[in-house]
Amino acid sequence: MRTKIFSIIIIILSALCICACSQPAQKDKADSAPAITHCEPLTEIKDGRKNIYLIVKVIDSNYWQVIINGAKAAGEELDCNVYYCGTNIETDWKGQHLLVDEVLAKNPDAVILAPNDSVELASDIDKVHAMGIPIVLIDTAANTESFDICYMTDNLLAGQNAAEEMISQLRQAGYSGNDNVSVGILVGYAQSMTINERLAGFYQYWSNHAPEKWIVISDIMNCNGDFELGKKITAEFLIQHPELNGLYGTNNTPARALGATIKKENRTDITVVAFDYSDEIKTLVESPDYRVSTILQRQYDMGYSAVQSTLDILDGNTPSIKFKDTGVVTVNKDTLSDPLIREVIEHN
Repeated sequence: MRTKIFSIIIIILSALCICACSQPAQKDKADSAPAITHCEPLTEIKDGRKNIYLIVKVIDSNYWQVIINGAKAAGEELDCNVYYCGTNIETDWKGQHLLVDEVLAKNPDAVILAPNDSVELASDIDKVHAMGIPIVLIDTAANTESFDICYMTDNLLAGQNAAEEMISQLRQAGYSGNDNVSVGILVGYAQSMTINERLAGFYQYWSNHAPEKWIVISDIMNCNGDFELGKKITAEFLIQHPELNGLYGTNNTPARALGATIKKENRTDITVVAFDYSDEIKTLVESPDYRVSTILQRQYDMGYSAVQSTLDILDGNTPSIKFKDTGVVTVNKDTLSDPLIREVIEHN
């Protein structure tokens, strides 16, 4: 079902034409094989225990460090060895391809993967599965069924939540259905199923609930997972669209870029809805001067549950479902004091 959804979303995005702000030079950079972080122990390594290998998207990202922390806690509590590795940019699927081969050469008992590219990594997932090695996906699904279970946010629903929050915050800012309102979008990587689903959910909810005079600007910015590029093209976008009222960042890197740019330009007039709880977003959510919200995922639970599932599978317990939604919460100034929100934030 998700494979069909992914194909439909790709067609939609092709029609929308993600804008050329991604820049050819940046594409060359992504293709030039950035450095990867090779496998290192995450837990204490003991003989006789199962060896689980975790491959993440961006090794030094706050978001991914939370997932790594969840996996480490599970390894320590459930008595298994956990190793981790990853790339340094979320578009580097070639680096992840090399890491899959590296992991397989170590004869793992199980593999946990967050695919950088839902299409390009499908064959690697198929290869692991064909070798009889349990493989659990986290954060992002892939264009294949050759995995045991995927722990992730229901990204279609999360995109709808983001649109709902954007509409709510714009109304709280004083805009009515009679006002002309425009919202821009910055994505991190056009080939990510996660991002595509969050876009589809956002557009779906927006088209059904936003006033007719409220529009989403058709030129979607794409930073290709590059924080510095994201800041640059956001600053240019603000100049090109002086009428702008809102910005939507689909994942961690775009969220950081939007937050940093809005703060630098002191654009307290622009409503921002993004994902995750990076330092850039946290600062603005907590500030009384900005109207910023973020959709916060339970990525700690993704990391912990993924390790737990690999051990269950190795014990002969086949998961009864293919996808497990770990859920999200919406964080803004009004919800910051909520005990449930604080609990999720503590893991971030």
